[in-house]
Parts: sequence; C-alpha cells; structure tokens
Amino acid sequence: MIIDTTEVQTINSFSISESLKEVYGLIWIFVPIFTLILGITIGVLVIVWLEREISAAIQQRIGPEYAGPLGILQALADGTKLLFKEDLLPSRGDVRLFSIGPSIVVISILLSYLVIPFGYRLILADLSIGVFLWIAISSIAPIGLLMSGYGSNNKYSFSGGLRAAAQSISYEIPLTLCVLSISLLSNSSSTVDIVEAQSKYGFWGWNLWRQPIGFIVFIISSLAECERLPFDLPEAEEELVAGYQTEYSGIRFGLFYLASYLNLLASSLFVTVLYLGGWNLSIPYISIPELFGIKKIAGVFGMTIGIFITLVKAYLFLFISITTRWTLPRMRMDQLLNLGWKFLLPISLGNLLLTTSSQLVSL
Repeated sequence: MIIDTTEVQTINSFSISESLKEVYGLIWIFVPIFTLILGITIGVLVIVWLEREISAAIQQRIGPEYAGPLGILQALADGTKLLFKEDLLPSRGDVRLFSIGPSIVVISILLSYLVIPFGYRLILADLSIGVFLWIAISSIAPIGLLMSGYGSNNKYSFSGGLRAAAQSISYEIPLTLCVLSISLLSNSSSTVDIVEAQSKYGFWGWNLWRQPIGFIVFIISSLAECERLPFDLPEAEEELVAGYQTEYSGIRFGLFYLASYLNLLASSLFVTVLYLGGWNLSIPYISIPELFGIKKIAGVFGMTIGIFITLVKAYLFLFISITTRWTLPRMRMDQLLNLGWKFLLPISLGNLLLTTSSQLVSL
C-alpha cells in the first residue's frame, strides 16, 4: 500500500488549522470578559477618586493631591498597600467560612454585570430574564456577609452580618416590585428591550417620567442594598467597630472594599438602564452618526457615544449617592426596618397595582 505524502501533509495541515480555530475561538470568548473586568476595575478606581474629591469639597478641605496628578492614583496606591499587608486569620473562628465569605460577595456582584448593556449590542448575555437574574444573583451577597460575620467568632462581626442579611431581605422586595413594574411597562424582562422601549419617545419616554414613585423607591432601596449612608448599619463604626469586616485585613479586607464600590457602580448602571434610557441620547428619530455627519465609521462612533452616555448617566447617580453620604445622618436599625417594611413595601405594591391596571386599560 503506497501512501501519498502530499495527502498526509494536507491532513496534518487541516488538523492544525482546526485546532488553531478552536484556540482562537476560546480566546475570543474570554476577550470580552477580560475587557469588561478591566473596564469595571478602572470605573471603581474613578469612583473612589471621585468620592474623595467630592467629600473633600463638601467638607471644605483638601482631598488627595500627591499620588499622581490631582491625586488620581491614590486609590491604586491604597489597593497596592492592602495587597502587601499581612493576612490575619482568627484563631478560634471558622477559617473556611472566614475565607470564602469575601469571595462569594465579590463574585456574586461581578456576575450581575453580565446583563448590563453598555451600548447597542454591547452586552455579555442578553437574557430574557436579565433584570430578575441580577436580583437573584445579588441576593447571594448577604449570605457571604453572614458567613464572614459568623466565621470571625466576634460579636461585632456576627451582629454586622445579621444586620446585612436583615437589611437585604427588607429592601430587596420593594426593589423587585419596582423592577416588575418596569417589566410590565416594557413587556419584557430583558435589559436591552427595556432600553429600546424607552427610546421610542426620546427624553419623555424615559421610565423616570412614567414611574416617578417607582424611581424614588428604587433609589432608596439601591442605597440600602449598597449599604451606603444613611443605611450603613451593618458596618456602623460607632456601634460595631467595622461590622462584618472587623477581623479582616490585607487582601480579604480589600475584597470587601472592592465589593462595596462594585455594587454601587452596578446599581448606578441599572438605574440608568431601567429609568434613564440607557445608551440613548434621547433625541427621537435622529441617529447619532447622522447628527454629526459621520457615515463611514457610524458603528464604532455610535458604540463609543453609547458607552459615554451610559457612563455619564451612571456617574450622575453616583454623585447623588456620594453627596447623600455627607448630608443625611445614619438611621437606627428599627427605623431602617420600619422604612423598608411599613413604607417602601406598601408604596411599591401600590405602584405595581397602578401599573398593572393602566396596562390592562390600555389593552
């Protein structure tokens, strides 16, 4: 039997090309994920810098100014310092729960970025249950906080973990009811469909004007979910030292610090998507590239403008949450639970009933 060498070479080259295609396919799967993680990391660093600058301006003092131009590298310097600090473990605590807790919190918040559209077709997973997947995933984070508090073998940490769980349960229900109202208005639970439903009528088509009560309830619930003042009871310094993160140091403490700002950025982006029209410029029936007279690079230019508009709207909400921190005093725990169960829950239920009845009448 005579084997032709050219046939063997052809088969080998074909198998090599197929394996290369598989490798390239795997690489292109991870490229958008790593790009998103890089963008989120830069966004968190900008938020930390903005919070310090805005806080300094409100308190009439000088903020960070030595680490880089205008102190913009201060957050990076703080993160690097936390990386090199000693990682201490409580001698009588549950080391497994203590170690796993911060990772659960960060991973659950990172997964919520899967369904956030940063622009037209700029989304990792356009799911039909996008907003409810975010709510389901974000509800895992308090479990990590409770594990951290229990595993620390510290009464202040455990009390902080219990507060975090109680607060999350109290404010997730009004938040979910507000999201359900938006889904009813848009006839979809996909984040992309919700943005496109708002784009039909421009600025006045935003859900902010169609759902003003839901918008206010959603903002209050988002601040409570992010544990920002006046809802930072789980880590109240005057009462619980530092709450669930009292016993943490080094990189694990840095993970909690990162998770709080990741959660804040995710909430701001969801406010933008659900109520502020997402990536749209809010000028109906006018395409952005045509407005600027650009046709050849319309895709890239439109994508860039969409990302820019989304981030500007998100950072406007961030400005509100930062200024709220230095404006309102901290609530008591009973006041926080009363606000969630006795005020926000009935109001969000009434808003959902009004939305449902208006949708039924319009049929």
